[in-house]
Amino acid sequence: MAKKTSPVLSQACEIIREHWGDIHPHACLICGSGWGEIIDGLSPISSIAYEQIEGMGSTTVDGHQGKLWLAKPGGLDVLVFQGRRHFYEGAGWNPVVFPSLLSHELGVRSLILTNASGGIREDLLPGDFMVIEDHLNFMGDNPLMGALAHPKVPRFPDQSKVYSPAIQKKLQVSGEAIGQKLKTGVYLALSGPAFETPAEIHAFEKLGADAVGMSTVPEAMMANALGLQIGAVSCISNLAAGLSAKALSHEDVTRTAALALPNMTRLLAHFLPSLAE
Repeated sequence: MAKKTSPVLSQACEIIREHWGDIHPHACLICGSGWGEIIDGLSPISSIAYEQIEGMGSTTVDGHQGKLWLAKPGGLDVLVFQGRRHFYEGAGWNPVVFPSLLSHELGVRSLILTNASGGIREDLLPGDFMVIEDHLNFMGDNPLMGALAHPKVPRFPDQSKVYSPAIQKKLQVSGEAIGQKLKTGVYLALSGPAFETPAEIHAFEKLGADAVGMSTVPEAMMANALGLQIGAVSCISNLAAGLSAKALSHEDVTRTAALALPNMTRLLAHFLPSLAE
């Protein structure tokens, strides 16, 4: 007997359809720290608070507004999660990966992930953008453990190409079009919420990490298992621990992201419509 999607996921879809009708979004964007304000440049239509959506729950981190938007950049229907849930909030994996599941259930083909991260590689400086080519999961856990979250998720999903080369190319084309150089690299995810130690950063550099953060990888793993095309962009918000004399703080993360906001907005406003091509 075929397995069915969870009642919570079905209820969340019904809530969204009650607000927006029988929508058919082509893409979904999940906004990391500092990225939420780009919604103003993406032709927003209306929003639903996370608390109103089964399976989501309120965000607990400054800079994550906790709203799901329907936007139409370039006339393309796009779901925009304005803020994300994090594993370190203590609510488990379900709210963290729920946007990936919900996007798939609503027919989304491409999932775009954004975050603020610490630069490890010497050429990655605050304000730079890095297109994620691959990742290292150092979160100490795996969101695919336990009962399968969806009937379409295989027990042993391949992760040879989590991040779509085609989407990476489209991001680079959009970067060139707006005059914003996009770098590329490997993102390492930790559970947080404490920042890393200098010794850890030194070890991660030797392992091939170019930037470090506390998100993105769980959503990417779930979306990849569901067969979605994935793209991801980091805004380098600070130099990682031990690479600068300055102490790390979340305030610095949000401050750098605010300065980079115009370029973030121009990049995504140009890029998202290209996903329909």
